[in-house]
Amino acid sequence: MKVALAHHWLNGYRGGEKVLEQMASLFPASDVYTLVHDPTVDVPGLRGHKVHASRLNRFPKIQSTYRHLLPLHPWAISGMRVPDDVDLLLSSDASLIKGIPKGPSTKHVCYCHSPPRYLWELGSDYKRASFAARIALDRFAQSLREFDRKSSESVDDFVANSKFVAGRIKKYYDRESTVIYPPVATDDFVPDRPRGDFHLVISELVSYKRIDIAVDAYNRTGKRLVVIGGGPEKKALEASAKQNIEFLGRQPFSSLKEHFETCEAFVFPGIEDFGITPVEAQASGAPVIALRAGGALETVIDNQTGLFFDEQTPDSLIDAIERFDPSSFDWRTCRSNAENFSSANFLKQYNDHVQDMFRQPHE
Repeated sequence: MKVALAHHWLNGYRGGEKVLEQMASLFPASDVYTLVHDPTVDVPGLRGHKVHASRLNRFPKIQSTYRHLLPLHPWAISGMRVPDDVDLLLSSDASLIKGIPKGPSTKHVCYCHSPPRYLWELGSDYKRASFAARIALDRFAQSLREFDRKSSESVDDFVANSKFVAGRIKKYYDRESTVIYPPVATDDFVPDRPRGDFHLVISELVSYKRIDIAVDAYNRTGKRLVVIGGGPEKKALEASAKQNIEFLGRQPFSSLKEHFETCEAFVFPGIEDFGITPVEAQASGAPVIALRAGGALETVIDNQTGLFFDEQTPDSLIDAIERFDPSSFDWRTCRSNAENFSSANFLKQYNDHVQDMFRQPHE
C-alpha cells in the first residue's frame, strides 16, 4: 500500500503537526504535501520524509504573508497533485488542503481538526489581523467557502478530532465522521508534585481565545495568575492587568511543564475544537477551570477533574474561581482521565480505522 500525507501548512510545531507525526510514524515511507513549508522548523517525526510544497511557497517572505494571500490558496492547492499510484491519501486539515487533487483510485481519509473557522465562524477575528486579511475575506469569502465545500466532496472518509468538530463537519459539509481524539503526550508530565498557589493560562494571545476574560476576573479576585504565550493581544492584556497577573511570554517546553505540574488550577476561557492544553494540565495532575463549551466538554469531568463556568464572562469565571476548592480534586483522577487521550490510544484507533477504510471497496 502506497500512502501519501497532506497537511495544511508546515511552518510550526503545534497540535496539528503532532497529529501528522503520528500518521507519519505509521507510514514511514510516505511523502508529505503541504501548502507552505518552512524547512527551518523541525518536526522530529517528519525527518526523512520528503515534503512537497505548493507553488505558493516560491513567493518571497511567504512564511509571514501566506495567511494574507488567502484568495490564492485554492489556486496553489489545485496546482498540486498526489501521484495516481498512491493508494491512500491521509490528510490532516484545518484549512483547505483537503482539496488537493488525487487519482481516481486513491482513497482519501481526512483527519479534520476543524472546518476552517476563518471561513465559517470566526471571520471577524481573522479580519482584525491585517488590512489584507480584511480585503481577502470581504471579497473572496464566498468563493473560498465554495472551494472548501467542493473539496469536502472529494474526501472518502472524515475523521473528526472531537464530537464538537463532528457536529461542524455535519453542519458545513453535510458529512458524517468518526471521532478519534488527537494524541496528547501524557507521559511527558509528572502529576504528583507539590502544587503552588497560582492559576495558569497557556495560550496564544489572540482575541478568540478570550484571555481578556481571565485577566478581568483575576484583576477583580486578586488571585495570582500566570499567563504563558504570545500574540497580538499581549500588550493590551498586559496593560490592563494588575500586579497579581504575570505574563511570561512564549516559553520552552521545560517551562510549560514546570508550570503545568505546579499550578493550583489551569484556566481555559475559550471555545476550542478539542483543546490539548486542558488535557496536558490534567496529565500533570492539575484540575481545570473551563468554559462549559466546545471540546472541553469532552475532556474535563465536572467536579472530578475540574469546574465549568457557564457564560463567557468575567462574572461567570469569578463564580467558578470562588467555588474552586483545590482539596476536592485528586491528581490521580486527573491523570487517569488524561490517559484516555494518550498517543498510544490515538495510534491504535487511527491505524485500525484507516486499515478498515482501505479494505472497503472504492465507491
